Amino acid sequence: MTRFAFTVEFDGRPFMGWQRQAHGPSVQQAIEEAIARVTGEAAVVHAAGRTDAGVHGLAMRAHADIARPITAFRLMEAINALIRPNPVAILDCMIVPDDWHARFSCTGRAYVYRIVNRRAPLTHEAGLAWRVTQPLDADAMHEAAQHLIGLHDFTTFRSAHCQSASPVKTLDRLDVARDGDRVAIHAQARSFLHHQVRSMVGCLGLVGMGRWSPQDMADALVAADRSRLGLNAPPDGLYFVRADYPASTT
Repeated sequence: MTRFAFTVEFDGRPFMGWQRQAHGPSVQQAIEEAIARVTGEAAVVHAAGRTDAGVHGLAMRAHADIARPITAFRLMEAINALIRPNPVAILDCMIVPDDWHARFSCTGRAYVYRIVNRRAPLTHEAGLAWRVTQPLDADAMHEAAQHLIGLHDFTTFRSAHCQSASPVKTLDRLDVARDGDRVAIHAQARSFLHHQVRSMVGCLGLVGMGRWSPQDMADALVAADRSRLGLNAPPDGLYFVRADYPASTT
Protein backbone atom coordinates (compact mmCIF):
# COMPACT_ATOMS: atom_id res chain seq x y z
CA MET A 1 0.00 0.00 0.00
CA THR A 2 1.40 3.38 -1.04
CA ARG A 3 0.26 6.76 0.28
CA PHE A 4 0.01 9.44 -2.39
CA ALA A 5 -0.34 13.15 -1.60
CA PHE A 6 -2.15 15.41 -4.06
CA THR A 7 -2.33 19.14 -4.63
CA VAL A 8 -5.81 19.84 -5.98
CA GLU A 9 -7.30 22.81 -7.80
CA PHE A 10 -11.06 23.02 -8.27
CA ASP A 11 -13.93 25.29 -9.22
CA GLY A 12 -16.49 24.84 -6.46
CA ARG A 13 -19.54 25.98 -8.40
CA PRO A 14 -20.86 22.53 -9.47
CA PHE A 15 -20.19 20.90 -6.09
CA MET A 16 -21.89 20.65 -2.71
CA GLY A 17 -18.44 21.09 -1.17
CA TRP A 18 -15.31 19.00 -0.77
CA GLN A 19 -16.77 16.19 1.32
CA ARG A 20 -18.98 13.45 -0.08
CA GLN A 21 -22.67 14.29 0.24
CA ALA A 22 -25.78 12.15 -0.11
CA HIS A 23 -27.65 14.97 -1.83
CA GLY A 24 -25.22 16.11 -4.52
CA PRO A 25 -21.78 15.92 -6.16
CA SER A 26 -18.59 16.69 -4.26
CA VAL A 27 -14.92 17.20 -5.10
CA GLN A 28 -13.97 14.18 -2.99
CA GLN A 29 -16.39 11.98 -4.90
CA ALA A 30 -15.08 13.15 -8.27
CA ILE A 31 -11.49 12.29 -7.34
CA GLU A 32 -12.37 8.97 -5.72
CA GLU A 33 -14.36 7.89 -8.78
CA ALA A 34 -11.44 8.79 -11.04
CA ILE A 35 -9.04 6.81 -8.83
CA ALA A 36 -11.40 3.82 -8.95
CA ARG A 37 -11.35 3.92 -12.75
CA VAL A 38 -7.55 4.03 -12.76
CA THR A 39 -6.83 1.42 -10.10
CA GLY A 40 -10.01 -0.57 -9.58
CA GLU A 41 -9.80 0.35 -5.89
CA ALA A 42 -12.30 2.15 -3.64
CA ALA A 43 -9.71 4.51 -2.18
CA VAL A 44 -10.79 7.20 0.29
CA VAL A 45 -9.37 10.67 -0.33
CA HIS A 46 -8.66 12.69 2.83
CA ALA A 47 -8.20 16.47 2.57
CA ALA A 48 -6.54 19.20 4.62
CA GLY A 49 -9.91 20.83 5.11
CA ARG A 50 -13.55 20.82 4.11
CA THR A 51 -15.10 23.48 1.93
CA ASP A 52 -18.72 24.56 1.62
CA ALA A 53 -20.81 24.38 -1.53
CA GLY A 54 -19.51 26.91 -4.05
CA VAL A 55 -16.13 27.44 -2.36
CA HIS A 56 -13.07 27.01 -4.57
CA GLY A 57 -9.61 25.50 -4.17
CA LEU A 58 -6.30 26.76 -5.55
CA ALA A 59 -4.06 24.23 -3.80
CA MET A 60 -6.00 21.89 -1.53
CA ARG A 61 -3.81 19.09 -0.13
CA ALA A 62 -5.19 15.57 0.06
CA HIS A 63 -4.02 11.96 0.23
CA ALA A 64 -5.13 8.44 -0.63
CA ASP A 65 -3.72 4.95 -0.05
CA ILE A 66 -3.44 2.82 -3.18
CA ALA A 67 -2.35 -0.82 -3.45
CA ARG A 68 -1.80 -1.00 -7.20
CA PRO A 69 1.82 -0.38 -8.28
CA ILE A 70 1.81 2.96 -10.10
CA THR A 71 4.10 5.99 -10.27
CA ALA A 72 2.96 9.32 -8.87
CA PHE A 73 3.23 10.96 -12.29
CA ARG A 74 1.18 8.28 -14.03
CA LEU A 75 -1.48 8.42 -11.31
CA MET A 76 -1.75 12.20 -11.62
CA GLU A 77 -2.01 12.06 -15.40
CA ALA A 78 -4.62 9.30 -15.30
CA ILE A 79 -6.80 11.08 -12.73
CA ASN A 80 -6.66 14.30 -14.72
CA ALA A 81 -7.67 12.46 -17.89
CA LEU A 82 -10.57 10.61 -16.29
CA ILE A 83 -11.94 13.28 -13.96
CA ARG A 84 -13.16 15.42 -16.85
CA PRO A 85 -15.54 17.19 -17.36
CA ASN A 86 -15.48 17.97 -13.61
CA PRO A 87 -13.59 21.26 -13.03
CA VAL A 88 -10.95 19.53 -10.89
CA ALA A 89 -7.23 19.17 -11.56
CA ILE A 90 -4.42 17.39 -9.75
CA LEU A 91 -1.56 19.89 -9.87
CA ASP A 92 0.99 17.66 -8.14
CA CYS A 93 1.22 14.10 -6.89
CA MET A 94 3.93 12.56 -4.72
CA ILE A 95 4.58 9.55 -2.52
CA VAL A 96 4.62 10.39 1.19
CA PRO A 97 5.34 8.40 4.38
CA ASP A 98 2.54 6.21 5.71
CA ASP A 99 2.12 8.43 8.78
CA TRP A 100 1.67 11.64 6.75
CA HIS A 101 -1.95 12.80 6.86
CA ALA A 102 -3.39 15.62 4.79
CA ARG A 103 -5.55 16.79 7.69
CA PHE A 104 -3.82 15.76 10.90
CA SER A 105 -0.27 16.60 9.78
CA CYS A 106 -1.34 20.07 8.64
CA THR A 107 0.03 22.95 10.74
CA GLY A 108 -1.67 25.86 9.00
CA ARG A 109 -4.33 26.75 6.46
CA ALA A 110 -4.69 29.86 4.31
CA TYR A 111 -7.65 31.30 2.45
CA VAL A 112 -8.23 34.32 0.24
CA TYR A 113 -11.60 35.96 -0.28
CA ARG A 114 -12.05 37.95 -3.48
CA ILE A 115 -14.43 40.89 -3.77
CA VAL A 116 -15.11 42.83 -6.96
CA ASN A 117 -16.25 46.31 -5.93
CA ARG A 118 -18.19 47.66 -8.90
CA ARG A 119 -21.74 48.32 -10.06
CA ALA A 120 -21.46 46.41 -13.34
CA PRO A 121 -22.45 42.75 -13.22
CA LEU A 122 -19.75 40.08 -13.31
CA THR A 123 -19.31 38.25 -16.58
CA HIS A 124 -16.13 36.14 -16.55
CA GLU A 125 -16.10 35.96 -12.75
CA ALA A 126 -19.73 35.25 -11.99
CA GLY A 127 -19.69 32.74 -9.15
CA LEU A 128 -15.96 33.31 -8.65
CA ALA A 129 -16.09 36.52 -6.60
CA TRP A 130 -18.49 38.53 -4.44
CA ARG A 131 -19.70 41.61 -6.31
CA VAL A 132 -20.33 44.51 -3.93
CA THR A 133 -21.84 47.51 -5.67
CA GLN A 134 -21.51 49.99 -2.79
CA PRO A 135 -18.05 51.60 -2.48
CA LEU A 136 -15.90 49.85 0.11
CA ASP A 137 -13.39 51.49 2.45
CA ALA A 138 -10.64 48.86 2.42
CA ASP A 139 -8.56 50.74 5.00
CA ALA A 140 -11.42 50.66 7.51
CA MET A 141 -11.93 46.98 6.74
CA HIS A 142 -8.27 46.24 7.42
CA GLU A 143 -8.41 48.20 10.69
CA ALA A 144 -11.45 46.20 11.78
CA ALA A 145 -9.79 42.93 10.77
CA GLN A 146 -6.93 43.50 13.19
CA HIS A 147 -9.34 43.23 16.14
CA LEU A 148 -9.76 39.55 15.26
CA ILE A 149 -6.07 38.61 15.21
CA GLY A 150 -4.93 36.30 18.01
CA LEU A 151 -6.54 33.79 20.36
CA HIS A 152 -10.29 34.40 20.76
CA ASP A 153 -13.67 32.77 21.22
CA PHE A 154 -15.05 33.05 17.66
CA THR A 155 -18.61 31.95 18.49
CA THR A 156 -20.03 35.02 16.74
CA PHE A 157 -18.35 33.93 13.51
CA ARG A 158 -19.16 30.22 13.84
CA SER A 159 -21.91 28.34 12.04
CA ALA A 160 -24.64 26.89 14.22
CA HIS A 161 -23.81 23.56 12.54
CA CYS A 162 -20.09 23.71 13.33
CA GLN A 163 -18.79 20.41 14.73
CA SER A 164 -15.57 21.77 16.25
CA ALA A 165 -15.11 20.86 19.91
CA SER A 166 -14.32 24.47 20.85
CA PRO A 167 -15.04 27.93 19.39
CA VAL A 168 -11.61 29.13 20.56
CA LYS A 169 -9.14 29.54 17.70
CA THR A 170 -5.97 31.51 17.02
CA LEU A 171 -6.21 33.68 13.93
CA ASP A 172 -2.71 34.42 12.63
CA ARG A 173 -3.52 36.73 9.74
CA LEU A 174 -6.48 38.73 8.45
CA ASP A 175 -5.40 41.38 5.94
CA VAL A 176 -7.49 43.49 3.57
CA ALA A 177 -5.97 45.10 0.48
CA ARG A 178 -7.44 46.91 -2.52
CA ASP A 179 -6.11 46.83 -6.09
CA GLY A 180 -8.35 48.89 -8.35
CA ASP A 181 -11.87 47.50 -8.05
CA ARG A 182 -10.55 44.29 -6.44
CA VAL A 183 -10.50 43.79 -2.68
CA ALA A 184 -8.65 40.73 -1.38
CA ILE A 185 -8.96 39.43 2.19
CA HIS A 186 -6.25 37.00 3.29
CA ALA A 187 -6.88 34.76 6.31
CA GLN A 188 -4.47 32.32 7.91
CA ALA A 189 -4.71 30.05 10.99
CA ARG A 190 -3.88 26.56 12.12
CA SER A 191 -7.56 25.72 11.65
CA PHE A 192 -10.89 27.48 11.16
CA LEU A 193 -14.43 27.01 12.39
CA HIS A 194 -17.26 26.23 9.98
CA HIS A 195 -18.19 29.45 8.14
CA GLN A 196 -15.59 31.43 10.12
CA VAL A 197 -13.92 33.06 7.13
CA ARG A 198 -17.18 33.84 5.33
CA SER A 199 -18.66 35.30 8.53
CA MET A 200 -15.62 37.48 9.19
CA VAL A 201 -15.62 38.68 5.59
CA GLY A 202 -19.32 39.49 5.68
CA CYS A 203 -18.85 41.71 8.72
CA LEU A 204 -15.78 43.32 7.18
CA GLY A 205 -17.99 44.11 4.21
CA LEU A 206 -20.38 45.96 6.54
CA VAL A 207 -17.43 47.97 7.83
CA GLY A 208 -16.36 48.79 4.28
CA MET A 209 -19.88 49.97 3.46
CA GLY A 210 -19.92 52.23 6.53
CA ARG A 211 -22.73 50.29 8.21
CA TRP A 212 -20.36 49.06 10.94
CA SER A 213 -17.36 50.74 12.54
CA PRO A 214 -14.12 48.87 13.29
CA GLN A 215 -15.17 48.96 16.95
CA ASP A 216 -18.43 47.21 16.05
CA MET A 217 -16.31 44.32 14.77
CA ALA A 218 -14.43 44.17 18.08
CA ASP A 219 -17.70 44.30 20.02
CA ALA A 220 -19.21 41.48 17.95
CA LEU A 221 -16.17 39.30 18.67
CA VAL A 222 -16.30 39.94 22.43
CA ALA A 223 -20.05 39.20 22.51
CA ALA A 224 -19.36 35.56 21.49
CA ASP A 225 -22.95 35.39 20.28
CA ARG A 226 -23.93 34.18 16.80
CA SER A 227 -26.95 36.51 16.83
CA ARG A 228 -24.47 39.42 16.75
CA LEU A 229 -23.23 38.34 13.30
CA GLY A 230 -23.97 41.09 10.81
CA LEU A 231 -23.58 39.23 7.51
CA ASN A 232 -22.33 35.89 6.18
CA ALA A 233 -20.54 36.48 2.87
CA PRO A 234 -21.49 34.24 -0.07
CA PRO A 235 -19.21 31.28 -0.92
CA ASP A 236 -18.44 32.62 -4.41
CA GLY A 237 -15.32 34.59 -3.47
CA LEU A 238 -13.70 32.11 -1.07
CA TYR A 239 -10.63 30.10 -2.12
CA PHE A 240 -8.58 27.57 -0.17
CA VAL A 241 -5.06 28.78 -0.96
CA ARG A 242 -2.54 26.69 0.96
CA ALA A 243 -2.00 24.00 3.56
CA ASP A 244 1.25 24.04 5.53
CA TYR A 245 3.18 21.02 6.81
CA PRO A 246 6.44 20.49 8.70
CA ALA A 247 9.39 20.73 6.30
CA SER A 248 10.52 17.24 7.30
CA THR A 249 7.33 15.67 5.92
CA THR A 250 6.36 17.32 2.65
